[in-house]
Amino acid sequence: MTTTRIPTGISGLDEMIKGGFLPQTANLVEGAPGTGKSTLGMQFIHQGISACDEPGLILTFEEFPKQYYRDAANFGWDFAAHEAQNKLRVIMSSPEVTAADLRQINGRIEMLTDQIGARRILVDSLSHLEQLTADPVELRQITYEFINGLKRLGLTSVLTRENAALLGETPDSEEDLAFVVDSYLMLRYVELQGAVHKALLVLKLRGSDHAKDIRQYAITGRGLEVRSRFEGTQGIMSGAPVMTHAEAFAAAFLSPPGGKS
Repeated sequence: MTTTRIPTGISGLDEMIKGGFLPQTANLVEGAPGTGKSTLGMQFIHQGISACDEPGLILTFEEFPKQYYRDAANFGWDFAAHEAQNKLRVIMSSPEVTAADLRQINGRIEMLTDQIGARRILVDSLSHLEQLTADPVELRQITYEFINGLKRLGLTSVLTRENAALLGETPDSEEDLAFVVDSYLMLRYVELQGAVHKALLVLKLRGSDHAKDIRQYAITGRGLEVRSRFEGTQGIMSGAPVMTHAEAFAAAFLSPPGGKS
């Protein structure tokens, strides 16, 4: 039996996750500033509206709606037109108000979901829930209730999260959220041979197989594009990749003088 998927519309990513996210799941996208988390989320929303007849919501705790209109326009996505056609709503709120809203029946988000028939939501960013408590156990419970509230409304969500580390792995103290969400995508900057690249890894996709390799990606004029896998290196997600033993051996002993074959 074929499992229904919610495609992201991102070249290469849907291949990695076997066609898209599973319906009514919470999908975490974590990365440092500038890695393209919000762009990935906006692309997910635009794909739903333009190609799948699935209206969407954007819930932001920081940016004003006009910022999303401007950012989307840079990629050729007319979010203002989507709103005018009742296919999109951009909601600016606070973590306190939103957490309370999702705990009640007939709250604002539920009303807007019903009003436009929303199927997708971008929450940008989940990091702001940390303002609600300093207790990690309580934070996990708040996040769990928040995510369940979105699922109760029948929404498939992309949840962005900031990671302060520009290069390197996620500290153990920040990994609790990985157990709450249904999928976990990590975006990283990688320094390789004197240049900075962007790397994407699918760490988790509950209920489905997924690609295990690390892919290069770029932010283009059309949005995110996931490209080829990193070959011949190890330690990519640590931020300090090195050549594998086989590649180092080949480079040192098998390449002819001048590096030409």
